[in-house]
Amino acid sequence: MIEASHLTRQFGRTTAVSNVSFNIGRNEVVGLLGPNGAGKTTIMRMLSGYLEPTTGVVRVNGEDLGQNAYSLQRQLGYLPENLPVYPDMIVADYLDYVACIKGIAPGERMRAVKEALHATQMQDRALETIDRLSRGMKQRVGVAQAILGKPRLLILDEPTNGLDPRQTEQMRELIGQLARRATIILSTHILHEVEAICDRVLILRNGQLALDSQMSELRSCGELLLRTDKAVDDLEKHLGRMPQVASVKRLDSAADTNAYCLTLHEGSDPDTAAGNIAHCVDTAGARLFMLDQQARHLDTVFHEVVESGD
Repeated sequence: MIEASHLTRQFGRTTAVSNVSFNIGRNEVVGLLGPNGAGKTTIMRMLSGYLEPTTGVVRVNGEDLGQNAYSLQRQLGYLPENLPVYPDMIVADYLDYVACIKGIAPGERMRAVKEALHATQMQDRALETIDRLSRGMKQRVGVAQAILGKPRLLILDEPTNGLDPRQTEQMRELIGQLARRATIILSTHILHEVEAICDRVLILRNGQLALDSQMSELRSCGELLLRTDKAVDDLEKHLGRMPQVASVKRLDSAADTNAYCLTLHEGSDPDTAAGNIAHCVDTAGARLFMLDQQARHLDTVFHEVVESGD
């Protein structure tokens, strides 16, 4: 769907983005993260064609964005962090205006506007002026203009910025619905939003790509938590002989149970390891009370990645 190849962007002597490359497939939902000044907005502006890279290439469906900017921009929708809306315009008129700018044919504009209003649940606000809308509704107008013409690629910069918890939940549901028909690149400082919505995460640090990982892989820390009864005194030895287990650490135990943290060898499949460990516990004569895969949260990974560059 979209390929960023060795993107670099300089502003005078300042390098905002340096040699960043990644590919994003069709219908992926990707979180673009990083501390302030890491280059997120610059990356999104280059991906959307609003900013040319100093060096490097952006391709959309194999076509060079720099050489086919106008035609390719019709296939994407962009919600910048600060959307330049016209507060004195009626919502429907503003969307019709954006549809005109996007090159949507006159005969198709009314249908495109209606579809965008319906998708963002803004039908009842279509004839209101933008300055009378709440912050959450203005954000919906921003998303509506981004999805005009059913683009196959959506780039959303801080879509929940300034929203209250209820509005944030509504925006999350909306993005989830949009993900069924489009590839989405989402930049936000709210990490639990990325955990809830995204399939994959890219983390920038000092203008460079520091991490590119599927969320499922990122959550795994290669550890299993085991709790058994105390029927077998040397259960640790049995567990330590398992081929997938790199180490066994005995945790504080309750009166009638033992607890262990099992670290797996890199590359071991957690499900296969869990099945073998359960069999080992049973064969040793102990009772299995709990066997669970430990998981890392995104905020932990984010701070590890960012602080490793300090």
